[in-house]
Amino acid sequence: MGYSSMKILLIGAGGTIGSAVDKELSQRHEVIRIGRNSGDLQVDISDSASIRKLFEQTGKFDALICAAGNVTFAALDEMTEDSFALGLKDKLMGQINLLLIGREYANDGASFTFTTGVLSHDPIRSGASAALVNGAIDSFVRAAAIELPRGLRVNSVSPTVLTEALGKYAPYFRGFKPVPAAEVALAYAKSVEGLQTGQTFHVG
Repeated sequence: MGYSSMKILLIGAGGTIGSAVDKELSQRHEVIRIGRNSGDLQVDISDSASIRKLFEQTGKFDALICAAGNVTFAALDEMTEDSFALGLKDKLMGQINLLLIGREYANDGASFTFTTGVLSHDPIRSGASAALVNGAIDSFVRAAAIELPRGLRVNSVSPTVLTEALGKYAPYFRGFKPVPAAEVALAYAKSVEGLQTGQTFHVG
């Protein structure tokens, strides 16, 4: 696809990371902004029927970015099997289903970029579900990349805590050096506009 303009589906476009990615990529590409309740189109990634409906509306695309996904933050001694269900159904299988369903609509050479995070390898209190989900997605990306046909690519971006989110998350992330969302957005640009696959781009 070289350096021509791409049609990019950006899920989580209204969020802190999503809006920074939008700002970075919309200068050069057609960005379709997608949110749970906002944007050009809506999707609930925890519902595969909603995902399929989204792709029926978007049609073919060159890149998909997911900067969305919910997990439960809770102390391990308070967690039950049910506490893990949100992260598994939403952030984990939601992103994987975007690939499983979306590949039918992806142009040759299209890319999928998922969002994970630092907690998979640098854990914090109350982060067990996030760690599990992030690690699983990073591992899936490595494995899926070697089997994808038609030049399709898949990567993940694993940021540390965002400068913009410190107000809310500072107590959990003592000692972590935050990164601005604009810097994180560059990793998504590298995934979309470069040629790498099976990679996790760590930021911070």
